[in-house]
Amino acid sequence: MCEIQFDGFIYPGFDQIVTQVAKLHYRTGGAVKMPITIRVPFGGGIGAVEHHSESPEAYFAHTAGLRVVSCSNPQDAYDLIRLAIASDDPVLFFEPKRRYWAKGPVDQGLVEPLPLDRARVVRPGTDVTLVTYGPLVMTALDAATAADGDGISIEVVDLRSLSPLDLATIEASVRKTGRLVVTHEAAQSGGLGAEITASVTERCFDFLEAAPARVTGFDVPYPAASLEDHFLPDLDRILDAVDRVLGRRNSLTGWSITK
Repeated sequence: MCEIQFDGFIYPGFDQIVTQVAKLHYRTGGAVKMPITIRVPFGGGIGAVEHHSESPEAYFAHTAGLRVVSCSNPQDAYDLIRLAIASDDPVLFFEPKRRYWAKGPVDQGLVEPLPLDRARVVRPGTDVTLVTYGPLVMTALDAATAADGDGISIEVVDLRSLSPLDLATIEASVRKTGRLVVTHEAAQSGGLGAEITASVTERCFDFLEAAPARVTGFDVPYPAASLEDHFLPDLDRILDAVDRVLGRRNSLTGWSITK
């Protein structure tokens, strides 16, 4: 196991990770295993200086031969790190820095934790599927609670595994709700949200009641700490996207198609 002290420091090791670590097992016909876990504190929200608040997960999720996971709560942090260490595959373990202070119960004797490559429905709902991971799971749950006040039921899916994606869990949720919102801190272009919305559209087109929506960071370098609250997806931006897929009044249309 090794640790990248901050997300923005991972790039000098990018070549070794994607061209060597990710390929050695394949190149050797399975003779050389790569049981390496790379811990990567990532994301914003802590008022850090430059190169300390990146979200580089999509670079690695794009690379065959790497597993990419992200925890969102203390129990998953415990379970996922143990599963990552036990895996014979190289695992990029993305830890949301702004959730390091989160408190919660941890069952160290859990006999059968959720597998490394499985998503979890952390809150059931019927109207909209809200997919996210890492630092924004807590924000998504807050948005779901706030939406209850308007009679909107949001199902929140925590991806946990970013590569491979558990598309079966996402698909089952979207087939039930008919609507999808994906949110992550990383920039929109080429992000995990694009892959998820494309895959859902391919698999669930006949079940969708509206075009999927993405709520992400912007396609700019990560801003100075004084501006990061404007960059990071928050409860209001997520709820606005929920209104958009429901045809309610929102910031883009300014009008409602519902009665």
